[in-house]
Amino acid sequence: MHDEIRAWLQERGIDEVEGLVPDMAGTPRGKIVPAAKFCKDENMRLPESLFLQTVTGEYANAAGADVEHDMDCRPDPTTLRLVPWAADPTAQCIHDCYDHDGIPIQTAPRHVLKRVLDLYEREGWQPVVAPEVEFYLVKPNVDPDYELEPPIGRSGRPETVRQTFSIDAVNEFDPLFEDMYDFCEAQDLEIDTLIHEGGAAQMEVNFVHGHPLSLADQVFIFKRTLRETALRHNIYCTFMAKPMRNEPGSALHIHQSIIDPDTERNLFVARNGRDSRLFSSHIAGLQRYLADAIPLLAPYVNSYRRFTRHFAAPINLQWGYDNRSVGLRVPVSAPRARRVENRIAGADVNPYVAIATSLACGYLGMKQGLKPSKPVTGDAYGMPFVLPRDLYAAIARLKNCEDLIEVLGESFIDMFCAVKEAEYETFFQVISPWEREFLLLSV
Repeated sequence: MHDEIRAWLQERGIDEVEGLVPDMAGTPRGKIVPAAKFCKDENMRLPESLFLQTVTGEYANAAGADVEHDMDCRPDPTTLRLVPWAADPTAQCIHDCYDHDGIPIQTAPRHVLKRVLDLYEREGWQPVVAPEVEFYLVKPNVDPDYELEPPIGRSGRPETVRQTFSIDAVNEFDPLFEDMYDFCEAQDLEIDTLIHEGGAAQMEVNFVHGHPLSLADQVFIFKRTLRETALRHNIYCTFMAKPMRNEPGSALHIHQSIIDPDTERNLFVARNGRDSRLFSSHIAGLQRYLADAIPLLAPYVNSYRRFTRHFAAPINLQWGYDNRSVGLRVPVSAPRARRVENRIAGADVNPYVAIATSLACGYLGMKQGLKPSKPVTGDAYGMPFVLPRDLYAAIARLKNCEDLIEVLGESFIDMFCAVKEAEYETFFQVISPWEREFLLLSV
């Protein structure tokens, strides 16, 4: 493996290598080392406590977790990519984490996805996914007491009206997106389309469908790439689920289907061209388990602000054909492209965790032979809320879902929930402007 990496680095004249490990938040952690040292050293070492670090920089307490030792972080040569914005020739490589006996670290998000994919492989199923990532461009904001604002485009004015699907509104930021495309091409990120979404300076990038691990890697790298690109144009890019009030939230929609790895036939379609039993059970699994899995798809306090009626975000787990008001949409497609679009996850997710969770719910439905509800043909926004409304309640549901815990791994769920509980407690100590405005002199 190291000979393969060495040849790749030498061919491109690489000076430095960024060794990356996705943490619980999907943030790149790791080390930057000279290329010669990267090739000589056996592997990178990092403490397992990396996975206990919260988004606020603290460390959670997970009962029974042995995280003081170093992990053996091994580079995956298939993830070698250039860092196109670096001043000197630099590469990046995603690492998998093992203990000293060569056993994968069960709490590593990338391993959790591999764990779910192994379950599919045992059944002779090959899942295929296509993520759609939404995000906002905003003015630089260095004082968190001030609300976010849309950035100034080439016209010299910020957006003040809805610009959904507007080409001209995207062109306001042409220099930024030209750099984004160049950086993505240099890193072999398979971008499909770019569109303007419903919010002020809110965009969406769609990825070409493919293998779930490859797509999770691409989304992980893409988030980093777009933040860097935006900064070069004095703009922030945010993947917060709900960055601005009175504006739609940002999602990470996951299109998913299953093929036969030998024949590449779409198993969501029966021989007669109609929906197969696997397709129905896959949807039923999503309906049955996604409400319990919500912390994995809505991991922050802010995430739950996105689930609002009539704001282009689902509030329940209804499903339907070509219906964007439901949580589970089946797009119009030819039989070979039959798929379901999971619209629940926010853009703030760890892509490895989100894709693993969505596939795990569908897997459970297929293994248990579950049956879905009838498809919704009307407006699902008028139907009752099904999803939890806050992080604290959502964590409690996840901790009690034995089926999901078994599929995703008990140690991972324990550590993930510990991190989320620590983040929630930190948030709970903050007094919001709303409380000062309405309670200070009125109660």
